[in-house]
Amino acid sequence: MTKYNELQVEANKNIKRVGRGIASGQGKTAGRGTKGQKARTGKKLRPTFSGGSGALARRTPKLKGFKSLRTPAQIVYLDHLNVFKGKTADNFSLFNAGLISSPYQAVKVILRGELTETVKLHVSSASKSVKEAVTKAGGTFVKTAVPLKKGTKAAETTEK
Repeated sequence: MTKYNELQVEANKNIKRVGRGIASGQGKTAGRGTKGQKARTGKKLRPTFSGGSGALARRTPKLKGFKSLRTPAQIVYLDHLNVFKGKTADNFSLFNAGLISSPYQAVKVILRGELTETVKLHVSSASKSVKEAVTKAGGTFVKTAVPLKKGTKAAETTEK
């Protein structure tokens, strides 16, 4: 068994010189085999080339349609708004009540059940029937923009 301190290691290993005659062991075809596109000199094949059968991207099946990057509106049903008796129902109050998952996304109120209380509704959208039901119950609907998150950089500059 050889020891680490007895290993014969060269710092710079000489490269294999191919095509220098039969006796060198890498003569004649120089490790390229015989004939064919890979045996020729000149232009090399690109890494993605697969024998001219078409690029992999063209051969793979494509999914139909598209995927929208827009986040869909969060749905709140009309009968859930009975919790807000005479109060304002906006994104933050709906979030605190546990009706939506994030106050920083669009909210749409959809008709289901009945509204028995007066509510001031301040959300980004509501169906036509919901608007009628809110005004019929004595409340108001105001279309408001989706609130933006306060950035950490903006908070730092206002504190100084």
